[in-house]
Amino acid sequence: MGLNMKIGLVCPYNITKGGGVQECVKALQAGLIARGHQAHIITPRPNGEMDPPRGVIYLGNGTDFSSLATTTQLSASITTEEIDHVLAHEKFNVLHFHEPWVPMLSRQILSRSRSVNVATFHAKLPETIMTKTLTRVVTPYTKSVLKYIHEYTAVSDAAKDFLSTLMDSPVHIIPNGIDLDHYKAPRTRPDNDPKQILFIGRLEKRKGVAYLLKAFAAYAQDRDDTELLIGGDGTDREKLVQLAADLDITNKVKFLGYISDADKIHLLRSVDLFCSPALYGESFGIVLLEAMASGAATIAGNNPGYSTVMRDLGSISLVDPKNTQEFANRIKLFMDEPELRKLWRKWARDSIGQYDYEKVIDQYEALYKAAVKRH
Repeated sequence: MGLNMKIGLVCPYNITKGGGVQECVKALQAGLIARGHQAHIITPRPNGEMDPPRGVIYLGNGTDFSSLATTTQLSASITTEEIDHVLAHEKFNVLHFHEPWVPMLSRQILSRSRSVNVATFHAKLPETIMTKTLTRVVTPYTKSVLKYIHEYTAVSDAAKDFLSTLMDSPVHIIPNGIDLDHYKAPRTRPDNDPKQILFIGRLEKRKGVAYLLKAFAAYAQDRDDTELLIGGDGTDREKLVQLAADLDITNKVKFLGYISDADKIHLLRSVDLFCSPALYGESFGIVLLEAMASGAATIAGNNPGYSTVMRDLGSISLVDPKNTQEFANRIKLFMDEPELRKLWRKWARDSIGQYDYEKVIDQYEALYKAAVKRH
């Protein structure tokens, strides 16, 4: 085999929808192809989809379902004949399994694979009272998967935690990334314009939006110069709209609904402060990288995944979302001190380079080549 490889990127989630894992897989595919490799995404066929997009191989049929760890996953029902046909036809040098603990796609392919098998663990189990129950269900299944894997990676120490309890093999930390050129541009509003605070994400309990509303109400109690923008949708939208009314801040809060990628970038470049007060279930924090790359000063929930990104000076961003007064005080500090925002932005500019997709793909490419030689 020469320098170029044929790589299958196995994604258990609906590749036609947004999501951190899907975006990672698609960016990895594009980067590998640009370097002369062949790269195909292997994923279950989403409901209603017929022919796969170019570079995508559908295996089995998918069924949407929800879990504590993530909002929507895709489970696949596949015949061994189907798997054997694809593997024999494609002859991959490397199969790279993303979230291999998610039933059933990875487990079924791994048991038939004769390629070098690499795995990446993205998610962190949620820190809730249900975690022990979830762990009892997930652990036996995950152990049955690990025996087929040659090289293990995780996007952060938080994502590595669960994996490290199951085995002694080394786990390579390769962070998530973003396309920095996509976000770098001059900010579109000067600091002395009317002030805006932004949240973008799913409107669900674990994202902590209710605590953001409470902290904003405490911060904005005696001031009319700031508005809170809530971007995104989800199961808790009606509850959050009612909470804003109960807190008497309806005139200061705008629920924007679905936010396109272009709108997201525009908002991140223009607001004074970005808030992502997630409570649990975050293994990394791509949304924090997007804010950093856009120059949006950020306050983030002090969960283990976000702590991975917000290091050194960035740790001033971390706050306990449930402590309303602490949260409100941190908002006030960032909003009322433009010099602090400038200092934070300098830290972000200095730190963000390590997360550029080119550097992330460098690490995966080097791992693939070393793994093929070893195994």
